[in-house]
Amino acid sequence: MAHIELDDAVPGLPALLAFRPETAGPLSALAEALLRGPSPLERGERELIAAYVSELNGCDFCAASHGACAAAQLPGGMSLVRQVHANLAVAPVSDKLRELLGIAAAVQRGGREVADEHVAAARGAGATDVEIHDTVLIAAAFCMYNRYVDGLGTGVPSDPGAYARMAERITVHGYAAGRG
Repeated sequence: MAHIELDDAVPGLPALLAFRPETAGPLSALAEALLRGPSPLERGERELIAAYVSELNGCDFCAASHGACAAAQLPGGMSLVRQVHANLAVAPVSDKLRELLGIAAAVQRGGREVADEHVAAARGAGATDVEIHDTVLIAAAFCMYNRYVDGLGTGVPSDPGAYARMAERITVHGYAAGRG
């Protein structure tokens, strides 16, 4: 049950966007820019970074919703997302993406946890400065989104199909205010 009065029919972040429309625009615009805007990283890869950080943070809503978005856009689908969440070291992703996810995990623990070795390993696997930048910013933003969603105790859908429906809508329409 939410800590503030929210629409019980609307789960997670969308409930908070509806509750406080003044912040919905900037928060939605940030998600749109990070996850769907121009980047050398594929949209599905960026969604996977968001889902992975959310999983590490224990944010069920964000891990499931962004996991579904990643699954809808990456070969391997939900099986790949589950494998990354279960054990990144053996998940079937490229070396570059594995190193970027390692950087994201370091950011999740704390910004200063990102070490020269993380960056060197990502560069050694072919990551560009823009990809490293985008990974760090996505990870940092999702720490904020996760704490926002969980800090106010928002609802989590009981129907697993709800996440697939959200992903379908988001992959087509994006993160416009009220739709995230």
